[in-house]
Amino acid sequence: MQTLNAKELNNTRKSHLEVVFFNRVPKVGSQTFMELLRRLAERNDFQFHRDAVQKVETIRLAEDQQQELAEVISDLPEPSVFIKHVCHVNFTKFNLPTPIYINVVRDPIERVISWFYYVRAPWYFVERKAAFPDLPLPNPGWLKKDFESCVLSGDQECVYNQGVTVEGIGDHRRQSLFFCGHDYECTPFNSVGALERAKHSVESQYSVVGVLEDLNTTLSVLEKYVPRFFQGVREIYDTSAQYLTKINKNNFKPPVSEEVKDIVRRNFTREIEFYQFCRQRLHKQYLATHLPLKTIV
Repeated sequence: MQTLNAKELNNTRKSHLEVVFFNRVPKVGSQTFMELLRRLAERNDFQFHRDAVQKVETIRLAEDQQQELAEVISDLPEPSVFIKHVCHVNFTKFNLPTPIYINVVRDPIERVISWFYYVRAPWYFVERKAAFPDLPLPNPGWLKKDFESCVLSGDQECVYNQGVTVEGIGDHRRQSLFFCGHDYECTPFNSVGALERAKHSVESQYSVVGVLEDLNTTLSVLEKYVPRFFQGVREIYDTSAQYLTKINKNNFKPPVSEEVKDIVRRNFTREIEFYQFCRQRLHKQYLATHLPLKTIV
C-alpha cells in the first residue's frame, strides 16, 4: 500500500486566515452543506456569511472584482465562513492572507442533468420572480424541454463540444471551472489545460474537496482536516439527515436512460477524470487519518 502522509495532505496548515471559503459548485448538495455550516456556526462559535442572492450571478470575475472579493473575505472577523458561487480566487496575487478553501464535487453527468432540470423547476422561477419582479418569464417551449430529447435531437443546449467557450452569465456545464480559476485558459470545455490547472488548484489550495456520492467519507475528512469549523458535523448530520437530504431536492426531475448518459459521457472525459481525481484525493485523506500511525510518515 502506498505510504500516506496526513500532514502533507492537509492544506489547512498553509492558510493564514481563520476563515473558511466555500466557493460552492452548483448542484453538488451545497445547500445541505450550507445548512450544516449554519448549525456548526452555533455549535463551534464562528460567524456565518454568504453572498447575497443576485439577479445575474457571474462566476468568472474581472481582476478588480477578484481583488474586491478577496478584500471582503480578508476583512471578515475570525473565525468565519464565507460562501459564494464563484471560481477560485488567488489571494496571494493580491498580497492578502489565504483562507481555508473547501468545496464539493459530484458525478459530472448527474450534475449536468440536475442543473438542466433545476433551472426549469416551477419553484425556482417563483423564488426568482419574487426576488426580482422585473425578470422576464421563460419561454414555455424551453420550460417543457426534456434532457433526453435535448441530447438526442442535437439541441445546442445539450451539445457539449470540445474546446468551446461559453461566455456570459456562467458556464455550468462543468465543475472544474470553479477550481481552475478566472483566466481565459480555464474556459474551453473539456480541455487538458483547464483540467491540469484545476487538479493543481485542488492539490495545492484546497483543504478538502468533498464528494456528494461519498458523503460519510466527506464529513469524516472535514472533521479531521478542518476541526475548528467541522467538529461535530457527523453528529449534526446524523440527527437531521431526513431533513437535510430534502433541501433543494427537485421532484420534477425525470429519470434519464443510461444510453443517453453514455452519449454525454463521451464528451465529458476530462470532467470525469477531474471528478475521479478529487474522489481519489478524498479517499487518501481519509485513509491517512485511519491507518495505524506507523504507516503514516
